[in-house]
Amino acid sequence: MNTKDAYKQKIESELELVQGELEVLKSKAKNATADMQISYNKEIETIEKNYSIVQSKLRELSGVGEGAWEHLKTDIENSWDSLSAYAKKTPDNIS
Repeated sequence: MNTKDAYKQKIESELELVQGELEVLKSKAKNATADMQISYNKEIETIEKNYSIVQSKLRELSGVGEGAWEHLKTDIENSWDSLSAYAKKTPDNIS
């Protein structure tokens, strides 16, 4: 396995974890008060948007050669950092 494929596999694994966290948030939103549901739904929307961005960048990564992928790595990492920050928020910090 080359470096690009290993990197892609790593990000895909991390995305699976985020998907699990997202499902937990959605479940908590269903059981929350109306005001908290609004906060949860905003958080969920932001996570889903950032999740889609990372997925899109990974698809783009698949189309470039081993020597040309490094420039995409920074974009993916920046997008991943944003997604990860939102996904790791605790429900108590949602406002």
